[in-house]
Amino acid sequence: MRARRPRGRPAGSKNKPKPPVIITRESANALRAHILEVSSGHDVFESVATYARKRQRGICILSGSGTVNNVTIRQPQAAGSVVTLHGRFEILSLSGSFLPPPAPPGATSLTIYLAGGQGQVVGGNVVGALIASGPVIVIASSFTNVAYERLPLDEENESIQMQQQGQSGNFADPSNIGLPFLNLPLNMPNGGGQLQLESGGGEGWNGNTTNRPQY
Repeated sequence: MRARRPRGRPAGSKNKPKPPVIITRESANALRAHILEVSSGHDVFESVATYARKRQRGICILSGSGTVNNVTIRQPQAAGSVVTLHGRFEILSLSGSFLPPPAPPGATSLTIYLAGGQGQVVGGNVVGALIASGPVIVIASSFTNVAYERLPLDEENESIQMQQQGQSGNFADPSNIGLPFLNLPLNMPNGGGQLQLESGGGEGWNGNTTNRPQY
């Protein structure tokens, strides 16, 4: 009498070890998290801008902490008004973006909110030196691919943009595809208080490049 063969898969066939998945190349669309420390006496704005340029990565500032001295900012309340805040201030909030060339200069901006020694709060766009008076910690993310788009989307322009970005690679130049880059940072109203201010001129502002060499 012949023995019957068992039906189904042999025992343990589903438990065979699978080869590990090894990622040999990082995706171009991946985000990296960074904790950047700016040493005392150095310009926070210039330090982050130089880092983005040398690494050829876009930087998005998520937050920051520490103290800074003698900050020059442009406030939204008075059109075209640049003020210099004398003294030492604690960073309450720090946000902005830094894109290496060929991105337009307007793509780089830094917005800061500060607390003074008397409890006053002031904020605006950094247009001058932002010198760290102690270690300043910046939490940021970085990326290599940037897509410039104008909303609402137009089907014809969208197809042209997709083709030209695919040919040019990373950081496509918006001037080649007719898409302007608008710098629209958010600002917090001035909380008042007694601050020593120096007012600047009232000319129009083209971004955070005022009083700075072109990034």
